[in-house]
Amino acid sequence: MDIYVVQPGDTIISIAEKFGVSLYQLIQDNGLGNSFHLANGQAIVIVYPTRTHIVEEGDSLQSIAEAYNTTLLQLLRNNSFLSDREYIYPGETLVISYDTRGKLITNGYAYPFINQGSLMKVLPYLTYLSIFNYRIMDAGEVTKYNDDTQLIQTAITFGTIPLLMISAMSPLGESDAEVVYKLLINEEFQTHLISNILEILRSTDYHGVNIMISTMNEVNQELYFTFLTRFSDQLSQEGYLIFYTVNPNLRYEDNEIKFERIDYLRISQKINGFTFFQYAWGKKTDPPSPVSSAELINAFLEYIVTVIPAELVSVGEPLIGYDWELPFIPNRSSVNSVTINTAIKIAYDSAATIEFDPISQTPFFTYQFSFSAKPIDHIVWFIDPRSINALNGLIDKYGLQGSGIWNIMIYYQPLWTILNSQYELVKMIPDRIV
Repeated sequence: MDIYVVQPGDTIISIAEKFGVSLYQLIQDNGLGNSFHLANGQAIVIVYPTRTHIVEEGDSLQSIAEAYNTTLLQLLRNNSFLSDREYIYPGETLVISYDTRGKLITNGYAYPFINQGSLMKVLPYLTYLSIFNYRIMDAGEVTKYNDDTQLIQTAITFGTIPLLMISAMSPLGESDAEVVYKLLINEEFQTHLISNILEILRSTDYHGVNIMISTMNEVNQELYFTFLTRFSDQLSQEGYLIFYTVNPNLRYEDNEIKFERIDYLRISQKINGFTFFQYAWGKKTDPPSPVSSAELINAFLEYIVTVIPAELVSVGEPLIGYDWELPFIPNRSSVNSVTINTAIKIAYDSAATIEFDPISQTPFFTYQFSFSAKPIDHIVWFIDPRSINALNGLIDKYGLQGSGIWNIMIYYQPLWTILNSQYELVKMIPDRIV
């Protein structure tokens, strides 16, 4: 795999010729809706299949899969455009395989109202789907937002394990600290919550639970340990999978890297995995900064693999960008979340050059937006294939379980191109695709 950074004068045609790859495949692998609009500094993924097939008259996906001793699901992974199609056509090229370097477990986070087209594209790549649809309320009550029945069944069809995502946070990332505190100190509330979750699990096809933990720290960890041990004991007895998604609160303080040093080993005995990352919500009030930082994550991973087995750890990959108004004034300046593709479009439309921060391994750019004839400065931080590749390097370095993708509501093809071409993506249940 190569990652190429667009230079002035480059076109998608010249890049394809430079690397000796198919123009059509390059466009598909990068999800380029308008392949002629490349921003200076934009990162382009180039992957090299080890085997391809040129479709002949009379071919079907089933016959091609059988001829190469592969599966329909693998063909969908290697050729994501097939999810938008009913037919294949003679003369077109399908990717059969890549030279992968190891196995990877993937966990995608989504709301039940995910676009059906995005869902069908992403499910072939996912080991787990954590569905963010339930919230912990006062006294251990649980509220449900949307009907998730069809989403659960669709996930299972693609061999993706559905997990019930539960937290005290709203879909906008608003947390009720009082609800959490009452739960942690009240055994009756805990019993009621566990009973409610088990009732949901028994009445649905969820295979387990993913608990989002955002407020655990060195002071309150004992309270968390008591509750989470009870929770894990009761759910594991009934055979349910258990995952924890944890915000380790990575940060810089006085030019030093800081994070919560929690004894996670005490709650690791009966669970299937941890995913660690900073949550990226649509709402943000912090000053301009990288969306993700490879330096911070590396420092945390150096610590965490000494505390719990590396094979229980997944690292989070946020698929988001933020656009800050400058100069930044807390509680006054606007901060808007943007998709990665939108960030690139803003750079192209404003003729901005995308720069790259080697410490965080994330891209950024500045631009001006004219409002009422007065130009307003902006800065945009986001992630790109270089950021994804850096995080994958940490997964390899520490021998981690896999990757948690926050979130998959907007499909971003380069992420899946990178993961699928570099790893054998794990499925733990059989798919039902025919």
